[in-house]
Amino acid sequence: MSREFKRSDRVAQELQKEIAVILQREVKDPRIGMVTVSDVEVSRDLAYAKIFVTFLFDNDQDIIAQGMKGLEKAGPYIRTLLGKAMRLRILPELRFIYDQSLVEGMRMSNLVSNVIKSDQAKHKED
Repeated sequence: MSREFKRSDRVAQELQKEIAVILQREVKDPRIGMVTVSDVEVSRDLAYAKIFVTFLFDNDQDIIAQGMKGLEKAGPYIRTLLGKAMRLRILPELRFIYDQSLVEGMRMSNLVSNVIKSDQAKHKED
């Protein structure tokens, strides 16, 4: 019987859920604000976890930088709470990374929309 998911994938999925709850309910740092955990990648040996995050107001680079500093500062506290919530022999070291894929996707979507609008305007003129 083959497994559909590797253990690291299952742990990553559970980490994503738990970290999202912890950030929403437990972490009170005002620098962090409204943060979303978009993805988690766990190494094969479960020693390291990359947590990809986005912020609600991610247009301002200063807000993003302050939020990332707040997350790095709260990292050990988050890891402690994860240890209480999850029963793992090895709790991964957390590394928070700002996820630019959503911002880049929105930018690409806007570019495509602008091209479509300009193309439709040209066809109406003809």
